[in-house]
Amino acid sequence: MFKNHPKGLLQAALSNMGERFGYYIMNAVLALFLCSKFGLSDGQSGFIAAMFLTAIYVLSLVGGIIADRTQNYKGTIAWGLVIMAAGYVLLSIPVLATPSNMSWLLPFTIFALALIACGNGLFKGNLQAIVGQMYDNFEADAAKQGPDRLKWAQGQRDAGFQIFYVFINVGALLAPFIAPMLRSWWLNSHGLAYNADLPKLCHEFVSGNISASNMQNLTELVEKVGGNTADLSAFCTQYLDIFNTGIHYSFIASVLTMLISLAIFMFSKHMFPTPGKKTSAVAENYTQEEKQTMAKEIKQRMYALFAVLGIAVFFWFSFHQNGQSLSFFARDFVVTDTIAPEIWQAVNPFFVIVLTPIVMWLFSMLTKRGNPISTPRKIAYGMGIAGIAYLFLAVYSYSQGYPSATEFTSLADSAKTGLKAAPWVLIVTYFFLTAAELFISPLGLSFVSKVAPKHLQGLCQGLWLGATAVGNGLLWIGPLIYNEFPIWVCWTVFLIVCVISMAVMFGMVKWLERVTK
Repeated sequence: MFKNHPKGLLQAALSNMGERFGYYIMNAVLALFLCSKFGLSDGQSGFIAAMFLTAIYVLSLVGGIIADRTQNYKGTIAWGLVIMAAGYVLLSIPVLATPSNMSWLLPFTIFALALIACGNGLFKGNLQAIVGQMYDNFEADAAKQGPDRLKWAQGQRDAGFQIFYVFINVGALLAPFIAPMLRSWWLNSHGLAYNADLPKLCHEFVSGNISASNMQNLTELVEKVGGNTADLSAFCTQYLDIFNTGIHYSFIASVLTMLISLAIFMFSKHMFPTPGKKTSAVAENYTQEEKQTMAKEIKQRMYALFAVLGIAVFFWFSFHQNGQSLSFFARDFVVTDTIAPEIWQAVNPFFVIVLTPIVMWLFSMLTKRGNPISTPRKIAYGMGIAGIAYLFLAVYSYSQGYPSATEFTSLADSAKTGLKAAPWVLIVTYFFLTAAELFISPLGLSFVSKVAPKHLQGLCQGLWLGATAVGNGLLWIGPLIYNEFPIWVCWTVFLIVCVISMAVMFGMVKWLERVTK
């Protein structure tokens, strides 16, 4: 797999895999954890989770600027891992949320998330910039052997970023199982069983805001999980404490994986290049005319970059619903008696690992036949495939007559059971979303590394992540529509976004192909 790629790609991929494993343990449960821990509504927890994801990618832009200016990419990455580990340490402290400590406990949790976002900002884009520089050097070495060898080397960049992306998803595949497994183990050790609906009902009971119908549901579920209905107040407090403590313990695994990632990176850092260093050393040898030509080319490249970034905003707005409205859909509308809703997020990285070799083979076959697909065109196809995912979900939800989530969750537990979807609905949805992701995310990273000026590699990778931040900042719209309207309306909104983005991207393809030649 790594034979025809730059030395150091494996070590960079392993460093990223460890960090991503720790990150996805937390991210897989974040929105649902905020609901179960603090009794927040889907909209409130979705907003906090969206702002957290936005901060991660906004701060990646800051991290890129810091590394570009200091030329200390490796030190910036190492500090990012240390700061992230500190954030996960704070998250792992189990404190029961009560009305008396909410005023400081929720801000404390948000502070821990802020540390993780800051560390991620220093780490994420700069490691991607280093991988891009590996391929710049790889192509420069190939150019010395002739134009045919250079053309071959240039064709390896997309494949290299897809390999890098697979390692990210190895961590993401395993991570969603950690928190549900520890939570269930902790509940079972106290003679209780897991139920996705109980935390919300327990919070309503403790706060005194529970309705008569939900009171009946609460009593039925308490008996179902092995609790005592004689003292519901004591049970609700105990269940919330045990339920969330198991999740807190899972964040210890995040701390360990950050430290493993740091060890791999520090041991291997001598193998990694420093983006921008060589270019800055020879910059003063250019004539004024050459500098003007270069400035014009840089301007065109930056225009192309921002055009693709605009499309990326809407892709991530749609795709990252896997941690928002799609997670809530798994919790509310899908049969999850044997599979916790968080675990469904593992379907996406599973498909990444399975489909990546197929997609790479497809692209390679087309290239050998003389019909290569350009990176911009691949991104346009990706938006169309994402649209298929939401088209399927919208049609299915409409055909089932599903109401808004608020209306559906208010039904009696016995009534909801017969209406819930089978797991295959989520599997089909994630299949198409993952296929779209493989056409957009790793190839977007590759595109950025192609168009980025050598002295702005960290900044441009940060801009790609900044576009992701803008998309993530809009994520809260999904849970809002999901709870207020029949849910097919929610999926139709994302379908429309994907179709429009695909059409715009196809309209720019020829121009983007000229710029990136």
